[in-house]
This record gives sequence, structure tokens and C-alpha cells, in this order.
Amino acid sequence: MALALVAGGCSQDEYVAPPPGTTSDVADPAAAADTLRDLQAAIRAGDGAAAAALGADPRAHDLLSAVAVNAAALELSDVTLRYVTETGRTSGGDAWDGQVAITWRIPGLDRASARAELPVSFADHGTSISAIGGTGARLPLWLSAPLTVERQGQVVVAVAGHGAAARGYLAAALRAVAEVRAVVPGPGGLVVEVPADAEGLQRALDTEPGQYSAIAAITAPVDGSQAPGSPVHVFLNRTVYDDLDPVAAQVVMTHEAVHALTEAVGARQAPLWLVEGFADYVALRDVGLPLTRTAGQIAAQVRQQGVPERLPGDGEFDPTASHLGAVYEAAWLVCVTLAEHAGEGALVDVYEQVRDGGDLAGALRQHAGWSEQDLTAAWQDRLAGLPAVAG
Repeated sequence: MALALVAGGCSQDEYVAPPPGTTSDVADPAAAADTLRDLQAAIRAGDGAAAAALGADPRAHDLLSAVAVNAAALELSDVTLRYVTETGRTSGGDAWDGQVAITWRIPGLDRASARAELPVSFADHGTSISAIGGTGARLPLWLSAPLTVERQGQVVVAVAGHGAAARGYLAAALRAVAEVRAVVPGPGGLVVEVPADAEGLQRALDTEPGQYSAIAAITAPVDGSQAPGSPVHVFLNRTVYDDLDPVAAQVVMTHEAVHALTEAVGARQAPLWLVEGFADYVALRDVGLPLTRTAGQIAAQVRQQGVPERLPGDGEFDPTASHLGAVYEAAWLVCVTLAEHAGEGALVDVYEQVRDGGDLAGALRQHAGWSEQDLTAAWQDRLAGLPAVAG
């Protein structure tokens, strides 16, 4: 199943820059600033050749050319690059590492610019660049490798590498948007980023190795910030996603689209059973799968351990936790139970009110005429009545 967790740094609210390094006799901040200014101009112009000319070696030529081409394909705006400080020496007598502040935005899809600081390795006394990114630092996908970009209407898919796979991701994303808007009307588009592999996903989100190894997709701010308006995209873990059957893959894509299109990532006060359960409610709404598949894991758990005493807690949604599938199925059934009692419209109203900071108890009373205890009891009855449990 998919998981909507924000991959942040030390603070969820702001980036804290590292302390400045000691300026060496090699570093030339003025030259580095000029080089970044030239790279910024090349990126804004989509000029791969001009960007490549700033590379220190063939590998850097290829990367910088790809960065400019990626930016053009994504139609990026608000691209800025600013030298911040030296962070250390690298190999070579005229090379050093620096920290660079960068902004970028996909116009029409991102409400505000993403902001990040990332390592850049300078060479030739700062007149060229040998590498972008480093260990333990977030590396935006468009700055990491050549991309294949597919776009239709308000949906953009960016895939590391070349090939026809991007078209399949685009089709799933387009269907996901339609399925979400059938339940929750509203404007807005969707951006899906697909790193080449699990390591690429780790770099794009700056996470610990293996943190999302079993997760098919994540919805997260592209720069790790939870500041209002920070761009939120869907990231696919193609190692898992590509092995799913078509129905399961579409469920994952739609689930994540719910998070992105309804701004669920910023819903800090909403319980995860509501955030995740609602996303699965929308994703499974028109699929027509039997309960043996959509609730098989929670049914097996109920058979072994009995009906849970309470609704799923936030800690149970840890991506590394055991029985994660059962937790998601349980959350989905909470939302199904609520919709069966008060109607789909009431479920949407409860979701939106709580997502926007409203009190869960008040939302349940207002839209469903239930207390949380009433909901819990009805959900427990629903679990006990599952065919694999009651039978």
C-alpha cells in the first residue's frame, strides 16, 4: 500500500544551514557565483550546450546538459542558484565543495517555489562544476539525471532515464486525478516523479536507506518543507510499483493523488486512520475487488487476535512496522463504515473539516450524528462481520 509521509530534515518547518566552513586559499566565492549565474542563465534558456560548457569533465558536461534540458521539459520557472559558503576541499589542487541555495517551480502546478540547499563541487578555481549533490543531502530529481517528461493538461510525469514507461505512468496519473475529482471536486494538477531506483528515491527525499523499501509510492514536499504552499509531488518507488498488477498499481496512484490533490500532507492534526483510510476509500471506490482482497490481511489478524479495541493509532502507520497492510485495510474500513452510515458526502465533509484543523468529535457529530465511540463500535462490528472472520 502507499504511504503519505513527509521526508523532512531536523525540523519540519525550516531548513537550518550548516555552519560556514573555513575559507581556504583555493575557494573563490566570486568565481563560483559567476559560474552559478551562467548556469542559471543556461537553465532558464533550456540551453544544454551552454550548461555543458560549465562542466569540469565529460561526466559533468553530460549532467549539466541534462539539467538544462530537464528544466525546459518541465517548463520550470523561478530558477535561481546562489552561492552560500565553502564546505570543504575535494580532490585536486583547485577544487572545493560549496553549499548552493536553489529555487524552482513548475508553473501552473506548484503554488510556490521549492527551496533547498545542496552541495556543489567546484573545480578550476570555481570556473567550472564537477558534481551536484552529495551524501546525506536531498537531490531534486531534475538535478540528478536525464529525465523523460510526459505532460497532458494539468498532469506531469518525470521519469529518470529514457523509454516508454513514462506514458504508462502518465495514463495512471490522469485516471487518478479523474477518480479523485469524482469524489472531491476542485482545481489543481498532479506532478509524479519517478527516480530510477530505490537509491534515487532515497536521494530525492533525503531518507535513511531502506526507509521506504517496501512502499510503492510516497506523497511529499519536493524540498522537505511543510511551509504553506510548498510544492507537493507524488514519488514512485518503481522497484515496488512496477511489480504490481495493473489494478493494484492504479489503486496506489489514486491513493497518492488523493493526498496531493486534497493537501493532506499538511494535515498535521488529522489522525492517520482518516488521512490514509480516506485515500484508500477513494482509490478502491470503483474498483470492485472482493473483500477477501481488500480486507484479507485485517480479517486474518482479527481471526488470530480478535477485534481491535480502538481505531488505528498514528504509530501503526510506520512504513517499517509489521502488519502495515492490515493497518491500512483497517483504516479503509473505518471510512467505509462511516460512508455506509451517513453517506459519501458526510465522509468527505468529515475528512475536509478535520484536515483543515477541525475537531474530529465535532465533525462526526455534525455530519454523521455519531461520537467517536459510535464509529469505533460500528467499525468493530464491520470487522467481526467480514466473511473470512464470521464464516
